[in-house]
Amino acid sequence: MSLSLTLPTFRHGIHPEEYKKATECMPVERMPFTKRYILPLSQHTGAPVKPIVRPGETVRRGQLIAEPGAFVSMALHSPVSGTVTSIAVHRHPNGQLQPAIEIEADPFATQKLAAKPPLDWRSMSSKEFVDHVQKAGLVGLGGAAFPTHVKYAVPEGKQIERLVINGCECEPFLTCDHRIMVERADAILRGIEIVAEKLGVKSTTIGIEQNKPDAVEALRRPATGGRPVHVVPLKVKYPQGAEKMLIKALFGVEVPAGKLPLDVNIVVNNVGTMAALADYFDRGIPMIERMVTVSGPGIKRPANLMIPIGTLVRDVLDHCGGLLPETKLVVMGGPMMGMPLASLDVPVLKGTSGLLAFTEVETHFPTEYACVRCGRCLDACPNFLNASLLGRLAKAGRYEEMEKMHIMDCMECGSCSFSCPSHIPIIQLIRVAKGALRERKAK
Repeated sequence: MSLSLTLPTFRHGIHPEEYKKATECMPVERMPFTKRYILPLSQHTGAPVKPIVRPGETVRRGQLIAEPGAFVSMALHSPVSGTVTSIAVHRHPNGQLQPAIEIEADPFATQKLAAKPPLDWRSMSSKEFVDHVQKAGLVGLGGAAFPTHVKYAVPEGKQIERLVINGCECEPFLTCDHRIMVERADAILRGIEIVAEKLGVKSTTIGIEQNKPDAVEALRRPATGGRPVHVVPLKVKYPQGAEKMLIKALFGVEVPAGKLPLDVNIVVNNVGTMAALADYFDRGIPMIERMVTVSGPGIKRPANLMIPIGTLVRDVLDHCGGLLPETKLVVMGGPMMGMPLASLDVPVLKGTSGLLAFTEVETHFPTEYACVRCGRCLDACPNFLNASLLGRLAKAGRYEEMEKMHIMDCMECGSCSFSCPSHIPIIQLIRVAKGALRERKAK
C-alpha cells in the first residue's frame, strides 16, 4: 500500500470501487454476426457523415458507405456484407431520433475481411497521413469518440514533443482497454511507432493504472522506431484517464483552462486507437468493430466482446445470456460518465466502451438533502471548480454567472455527485446549465 502513495497521480479525484474482477481476466471473444445493423450518421464529435450508398444497394464488409461531412468528421464503413435497407431516422443511444444507415446482413456471406497490402506510411506527407487516418474512420476509443486525425493535423509553427498513450481505464467495471493491452500489445506498439514517426515526437509515454500489472508487463518491450517508449504505472484514482489529469500525473504539466494538450506540445491517444491505427496501415482494415465490456450485476454472463459497429444492444445482451429479472437500467459506457439507455434497440457506436446492467440496488435514488457546505465536492473536483456553488446557481437559472465561474471547464466526470453526502445531483444540474449556455450562444 505504501508503494501506491509514491506513484504519479493528479490532485483531487475520487476512489470508487473498481468492480473489474468479473471481466478483467476474461479473454476477448468475438460477437457473432446478427441480422440487422444500424449505423447513425452522427456517432462522433463533429459533423455527421454523408451517405454515399442508397437503399437496395449491396455492400461488402469494410466498404466505405459514408464520407466525412467536414474536417472534424470521419468516414463510415459497413461492418458486414449485406444490403442497405434504408437511410432514415432511428433511435440513437442519446435518446434522439437521428438519421442512420440500416444494413441487413447477407446470411450466406462468410463475412471474412481479406487483409490488404500495407500502406507505405513512411513516404506519406503529413497531410496525406492525416487524410488516411480520416478515411480509416478512426475516433478516440476511450469514450469521447473525437476524430483521431484532427489531433494529428498539427498547426504550422507547432511541434509535438510528446505522445501520451492512455491505458488508465479508470471507470469502474470497464476492462476492454485492459484486455487490448494484454492481448494486442504488439498492435499498440506498432501504432505508436507509426504515429511517433509521423508526428516527429521525442518520446512516448504509456500511462497505466497499477491495478493492471499484466498490461504494464505486456507493453514493456524494446522501443521501436528508434524512439523511446516509457511505460509508467500510475496510482489508481478516478478520473486518472482524463487527458489533462493524465498529463499532470505523468509530467507535472498543467494544461491551461480552455486549452488543449496540443497547447503544451502533447498528443494523447487511447491504447485501442493505437491498435486500430496499426490494423489500418498494416492490413487495410478500417474501423468497423470495437472491443466492449459487458458487465454489471444485472447481466447473466459478463464478457469482453469484439463487436461490429451498429450491432443492436439487445442482440449483445442476448448473446451474454440476457438480463436478470431484477435489472432496472442499462448504461452505455462506464457508470460515472456513461449514458443510460431508454431503449435496447439502439446500436453500439464507435465510442461505446461498455454495456453495463444494473439492478434496483445500484440504481436506487436516495433522498436529496440540502447542501451542508462540507466541501467534499471541492476536494473531489480535478479541475478545482466550486461544484456546490455551480449546482445552486444552476437551480436558480443563473447561467451567465456560472460561465464566469468556468463551468465550461467541467468535463462532467461526476466526481462531485459521487462525493456529495446530501445526494445532490450536481453533475446533472451542471449538464443542463451547459446545454442552456450552448443554446443561447447558438442563437
